[in-house]
Amino acid sequence: MKVLLVSTYELGRQPFGLASPAAWLAAHGHQVDCADLSVNALPADVARQADLVAFYLPMHTATRLAVKAIEKIQRLNPAAHLCCYGLYAPLNETYLRSLGVQTILSGEFEAGLVALAGGAQSERLVSLDRLQFLTPLRSTLPPLGQYAQVRMNGSTKRAGYTEASRGCKHLCRHCPVVPVYQGKFRVVQPEIVMQDIRQQVAAGAQHITFGDPDFFNGPTHAMRLVETLHNEFPALSYDATIKIEHLLQQHELLPRLKNTGCLFVTSAVESVDDAVLRKLDKGHTRADFIDVVNRFRAEGLTLAPTFIPFNPWTTRDSYRDLLALLLELNLVEHVAPIQLALRLLITAGSRLLELDDIQAVVGGFDEPALLHRWKHSDPAMDELAGRALKLAGQKGSRREIFRKFWDLVAERPLPEDFDLMPRATIPYMDEPWYC
Repeated sequence: MKVLLVSTYELGRQPFGLASPAAWLAAHGHQVDCADLSVNALPADVARQADLVAFYLPMHTATRLAVKAIEKIQRLNPAAHLCCYGLYAPLNETYLRSLGVQTILSGEFEAGLVALAGGAQSERLVSLDRLQFLTPLRSTLPPLGQYAQVRMNGSTKRAGYTEASRGCKHLCRHCPVVPVYQGKFRVVQPEIVMQDIRQQVAAGAQHITFGDPDFFNGPTHAMRLVETLHNEFPALSYDATIKIEHLLQQHELLPRLKNTGCLFVTSAVESVDDAVLRKLDKGHTRADFIDVVNRFRAEGLTLAPTFIPFNPWTTRDSYRDLLALLLELNLVEHVAPIQLALRLLITAGSRLLELDDIQAVVGGFDEPALLHRWKHSDPAMDELAGRALKLAGQKGSRREIFRKFWDLVAERPLPEDFDLMPRATIPYMDEPWYC
């Protein structure tokens, strides 16, 4: 069978979610092509000949972008079987089927795609089977140089991307992983992860992003991997995403992260308001976040915190407090401007809908937007969120844009030495979006 796997967007990364199933399909004798629409146009000739077209939907933005691509495929090849797979596929099953999608797969989707290509229709939306992975097939994907790079000290490093695990053992209310994995996670065998890293290093990767929802869901698995990586490629750096809760519980591992080449750790802090953190069921407090910041600084590690600053509980004072804390902790350069403008996304199946105060502000589900619309009880906060989002899209340094955020809610001017404070040489990916 001729199969076309399509990705529309994955944070500027070369998608593991295409490369992994491509290996499975090729191993079973299928002709497989991959199209990453964030880099290249849809290959019309390939699309016209495909028997199966499967769209990878790991995130909200990717799913929104896939809608137009699905419509285009239907015009080019109305006979093709359409499939959507990934986290956001089952969350939006009804809408996707209304667009003509025939098969929905999620969780550990590789075996389901192979079965579908072989003519068997899966009845399971979500599979959490433990798989024996294959080395991802990246030969039909755009080269690494066309994806996001690491920026540091005015230089760039070519970045690769892999996954050492999927799912998460935590149940944060706002997280899209939760409705699919329900507190479970699955590991990719270490030898497969290393083979994937080796082929990306051979393709020019100088840095690897581990895209696991939380790298420390299995800390033993994670540390064995990065120690193997460092022994084999001592000049190779990496980054990972880890919860504040795990960074505290496993604080003794921080020196080992540093020594094995960890360049930075992304952590979804979300809020510095303890009441909001309890609503989100994040498992950490404001004090925990501050503790982790101090531990990272002591170890010479870089923390890249992310936030959802606009939610139904945000006030002008709490937004000002977030900015003041970032200033106090000298984290201005650590935070991408978009992280100070994001609005809470309430997806289908979200555990946020369990909360009475969410039910009080939420409207009906907007299928084309793939979310529950909500309005803040104070219209001025929705206006503030809109102004912040416009600022986040402006050109300028993180420091320059932070000053504009500050001016939105300031009761006092920035400290006189703000512009004289040393600009930390913070490493970061040059694609800052995170949803």
